[in-house]
Amino acid sequence: MKRSKTWLRLLAAAAAAVLMCCAGCDRPAGNIDFTQTQPQTAPAATASSVQPLRIAFASVMSPKETRQSYQQFVNHISQERQKPAVLLQKRTYEELNKLMDNGGADIAFFSTGAYSAYRGKTPIELLAMTQTNGSVLYQTYLIAASDSDITDFSQLQGRVFAFTDPLSYSGRQAIDFLLLDMNTSASAYFKSTFYTYNHDKSIWAVANHLADAASVDSQIYDFVNRRNPQLCEKVRVFAVLPAAPTGPVVMRSDLPDAEKAELRRIFYSMDQDPALHEAMQRTLIDKFVPPEPELYAALRHKYSIRNNVPGE
Repeated sequence: MKRSKTWLRLLAAAAAAVLMCCAGCDRPAGNIDFTQTQPQTAPAATASSVQPLRIAFASVMSPKETRQSYQQFVNHISQERQKPAVLLQKRTYEELNKLMDNGGADIAFFSTGAYSAYRGKTPIELLAMTQTNGSVLYQTYLIAASDSDITDFSQLQGRVFAFTDPLSYSGRQAIDFLLLDMNTSASAYFKSTFYTYNHDKSIWAVANHLADAASVDSQIYDFVNRRNPQLCEKVRVFAVLPAAPTGPVVMRSDLPDAEKAELRRIFYSMDQDPALHEAMQRTLIDKFVPPEPELYAALRHKYSIRNNVPGE
């Protein structure tokens, strides 16, 4: 009898161990693990023979949909180079900046604000800019609920404001710079603020009166308006701030010159591949074009002033 009970206990323990292993092997498709990479190995190379090119991004829209599009970009780059590449996804722009700073990525899709803020110890340089509707510029929309009485920024004093991300230009820095010109700050001007970490969620927060107003990327607002007009009917744009350059693609400065040239060739021709058209549309990109560093200079200078960056 004792032997029978012992055998049953051992059998139960073994079954539990198998279930635990299986649970860790297959993650639900609807969940995103931001601590894991999404590897893509090129046909002609293996991870053991060639170090993969590490390509990172942080989503500004629905994380799952955005990840699928960027994975297609990574697959394309891997196939073009005939070398492996992996996709690294981060929750926030700050995490993305830290990843580049620590040498954890070779290429990153930066936001305008993330590039303006980057002062990491790993030197980076511009690889490409994104062009949409024939322009490398976008605007910051200030939005309020459609039934709100707000028609001017001055009416936001003492109100609740929704930011997107601490390092988002349209979702934070544009407002900081505006308040800097007014000799005040967000903490002094608004009653309270909070972060949504997605532009579409900022729109939702205003539409549902969780915030009196928000600032969002004009391109993303227009995209959400096409996809979900019922949501955007609940908000309205009451002000438009000056244009800013689109978020750049950056790369480590210490990559070999031949590799940099190859990456430029691949990025600047992506729009010519029909297989990538849908992915580019989902990420609001018509094409990747050569960068214009001078477009970011003023924003980087303003960031230095606003944040008292030493030595600048």
